[in-house]
Amino acid sequence: MKAIVDQNQKTELIERERRNPVGYQIEVQILYAGLNRRDLMIRKRRGEETIPVTLGSDGVGIVTRLGDEAVRFNVGDSVLINPGLYWDNATVAAPDTLEIVGYPNDGTFSDYYVQDEKYFERKPSFLTDAEAGCLNLSALTAFRAIFTKGQLKKGETVFIPGGASGVSTYLIQFAKAIGARVITTSRNEEKLTQLAKLGADFCLMTTSDWEVALSDESIDLVIDSIGEATFDRSLSVLKKGGRLVTFGATTDDVVSFNVRQFFYQQQTILGSTMGSREELKSMLTFIETHKIHPIIDHIYQKTDYQEAFDQLKQSKHLGKIVLDFKIS
Repeated sequence: MKAIVDQNQKTELIERERRNPVGYQIEVQILYAGLNRRDLMIRKRRGEETIPVTLGSDGVGIVTRLGDEAVRFNVGDSVLINPGLYWDNATVAAPDTLEIVGYPNDGTFSDYYVQDEKYFERKPSFLTDAEAGCLNLSALTAFRAIFTKGQLKKGETVFIPGGASGVSTYLIQFAKAIGARVITTSRNEEKLTQLAKLGADFCLMTTSDWEVALSDESIDLVIDSIGEATFDRSLSVLKKGGRLVTFGATTDDVVSFNVRQFFYQQQTILGSTMGSREELKSMLTFIETHKIHPIIDHIYQKTDYQEAFDQLKQSKHLGKIVLDFKIS
């Protein structure tokens, strides 16, 4: 089978052995798989490792084979891959056992994917295969950040710097679905227009003076995934007693902010990462109820994976980038 792997300090499309499902495992033929920024970081994290690992944390496919003890699904069922292994309940923090699909274990960027049946869910019928293939990691991350951690409520205002990312497009839609006000930013004016169409109530340039532009706003919650470049600016526009949730750092991991101003304002900073199996099921119910669709920027054939990775690196997209793995 074909698979996109990290090996010998580079990303390649190679031929890999097709595994047999055993016990409670099932095999799924991957149809589509969404890219995530995590896929770019594996190269750095693996350092000098040379043994190939298949990349990818998201995917949708058709069940093709069952282990001798598998009972949840039948051959021919359409299923989604759960990107998080060994995290069942919505605990305050992820357990030490959590592993994210795609490293250290093999991921979804391959013609076939084998895993315990526990880590699959049925594909929502209202989504296309391409939409379902780029759903889980980003949407689950957004769901935990905005609801489990951020506790956003109807009528509150949420500020989302960098609204064009895959996770942020879900955050905007989730917030609007419950009746919250959404403010977001982008470095690109065209993207701001698109984000307004997606539902954002107030869009401003990342380079603008946030304190001036948002002086009439009362921001209850900030969800920041940019890190060093925006963290202090985000705190400066958050209301007294407001909450800031952080789940990423696309700029620098190390941030600096005025701690005295922070404790005088009695604000709260919360960390979040992806989500549990329990939250994944809640997220799937939520999007089914509100008919929320992923925003897809571009679909690439698996053979054009390098173009897909390059687009992700350059942050020129709005929403998700997807790989087509259908076997012709």
